[in-house]
Amino acid sequence: MLDHRMFWPAVTFTLKYTAIATVLLIGLGLGLAFLVQESTRWRAFLRTAFLLPTALGLASASLLFYALYSPQVGPITPLLDRLGLTDGPVSVLGTADGALWSTVLLIVWRYAGFYMLLLLVGLQGIPGDVYEAARLDGAGTRQVFLHITLPLLKPSLALSTIMCVTGSLLAFDQFYILTKGGPDGSTMTLVQLVYNLAFESKRDIGMAAALSVIVLFALVIINVVQLRMMRRNPDE
Repeated sequence: MLDHRMFWPAVTFTLKYTAIATVLLIGLGLGLAFLVQESTRWRAFLRTAFLLPTALGLASASLLFYALYSPQVGPITPLLDRLGLTDGPVSVLGTADGALWSTVLLIVWRYAGFYMLLLLVGLQGIPGDVYEAARLDGAGTRQVFLHITLPLLKPSLALSTIMCVTGSLLAFDQFYILTKGGPDGSTMTLVQLVYNLAFESKRDIGMAAALSVIVLFALVIINVVQLRMMRRNPDE
């Protein structure tokens, strides 16, 4: 398996996609959680608006964005043409970078509200007395965030990070529907490579099983490392 021509490109792309998706989803989810928590007048509307995309299945969302990205029927290509960014109908999925960031946009739209909800639960679990005591001691907004909010939010951040990293490493539906691993295999993920080995190309079940075991061990190691890194103290 390690000598397969697509193995290392798939590993590299999967790790790259995982890093980008995790940073964006956790960062945006935390920002939306703060926005919803602090908002009073529009709180119910904002929560509904941010959570609404999570009601759509990933496959359905991928098909929706595939239509949006289509040069023939989608609105994105004509908009880019009017802005002078392209010359005529151009597929945003036709380049490696375009395919990657188009898929990341889909994932952020689909899952940002979900991670907002996870982190919002963590924020609401922080006692208000802690913030009041910090303000009485003269702590500023930055100090409160770094020394109170983040440490007390670690359990929610750990859960969100583990779920996001695991989901990104096992990405399949969005890339299979939007890019089929193209162009030229530049968006081939490890799980998609397992599928291709087992059911397409040479239909090598043994090679696909070997890659599945590699992915399983990698996930276990990565999750153990994440849990150890995000513990509050060595005794936990």
